[in-house]
Amino acid sequence: MRRLCLIAAAALLAACQGQKPRTGDLVFIGIPAEYNAETGSMDEAIVAATGRGTLNIIHAAILEMAPEGPMIIDATLKYGVDRHPLDSTIAQFTLGDGSQPVYIVKRLKKGFKPEFIDNAKAFCGRGYDLYFLPENEELYCTELIQRSYTAPDGLPIFPSQPMNFKNKDGEFPHYWNWLFGLLGMDIPQGLPGTNPQDMMDSPVLKTVNCNLLDITTD
Repeated sequence: MRRLCLIAAAALLAACQGQKPRTGDLVFIGIPAEYNAETGSMDEAIVAATGRGTLNIIHAAILEMAPEGPMIIDATLKYGVDRHPLDSTIAQFTLGDGSQPVYIVKRLKKGFKPEFIDNAKAFCGRGYDLYFLPENEELYCTELIQRSYTAPDGLPIFPSQPMNFKNKDGEFPHYWNWLFGLLGMDIPQGLPGTNPQDMMDSPVLKTVNCNLLDITTD
């Protein structure tokens, strides 16, 4: 009986210390709602269009626990679709005041397959999808995940829904007007797509209780 109690106590202690991240986990990056970088950047435009509550989710990425260390596969404006060490992502998303954003790790409740990672790696080298249009060669962050994580029937695990570029007042942030004007196209309001906030809230995901910043030094 005493041995069983010790085993149970050890299991509880391990659970309290957090869970181990796995290959295929998704990393969502959020900034506090009150944070204002005053940059007029894409991140702020995404926040204005999709932010909810006290934390605004601005980016999503795929985690790979590789032999050489934790790696990230994602699509960013600066690097396009790329695979790089987690440390590089931490440095890239460090806020202007030197503080760290919030890193939330999510995991598929069921159905993960190693080929999801192979799918994502196959997209490396493609550019960032400034147009936010479906089915072109370039990819934005959640589009990369959507096209990499597919069910056995070929359909995406994370379905598209009408995209929103408007802020809470029903207006387009200046950045979107500037960007799509520069591209010579209408803002793709209402076209099918994905965004980090909605993907993080997907019912097919569960939260992984781990501190992503800790594993960079493991």
